[in-house]
Amino acid sequence: MSRSLLSLRDATLADVELLAELWAPFLRRGADEQLHDLATAIEQLVDRPGERLVVAEFDGEFAGAAFLKAGTYSPVNPEPVLQVHNAAVVPAFRRRGIGKALVEAAVTWAEEFGIGHVGTATASGSREANRFMARLALGPQAVLRMAPTPAVRSKLVARYPVAKQVTQVLAVRRSLRHARSGAGS
Repeated sequence: MSRSLLSLRDATLADVELLAELWAPFLRRGADEQLHDLATAIEQLVDRPGERLVVAEFDGEFAGAAFLKAGTYSPVNPEPVLQVHNAAVVPAFRRRGIGKALVEAAVTWAEEFGIGHVGTATASGSREANRFMARLALGPQAVLRMAPTPAVRSKLVARYPVAKQVTQVLAVRRSLRHARSGAGS
């Protein structure tokens, strides 16, 4: 009788450093902050029954992870969706069924909650991850774009001169608000 080399379990604080290494591109900069953020996320899972951090092990070694979160489709569409965040496999363990097992765990959990949809986000430049998700029937629904707030502000001001006026008005209001709050102290 053969035993399976692949197993799934919930994350523990002992996984923090391995998760930080696996998810480095998705975490904020600074190793101390990353470790703290991950430890906090794991500790808070106890109080959040709609969230789960699943770790995959292959022959006893950390091989991948995914953060599962029951949520809604959007703020204006309350249809339930199981969000699969940061599904990733350690490069040395790719092509061994780790990603499939993580998605299967998400689907099983969605079924247990009675959730009719599963969603995920993949890095736009990751052809392999996008093809993998597409093969599992996960199609594109939206494009998530992000930029630093100051970069967006500078583009708005450069492209739309009215935005510069609004920015100046808001800056004056902030100054007045700070002056009033400081005077009452």
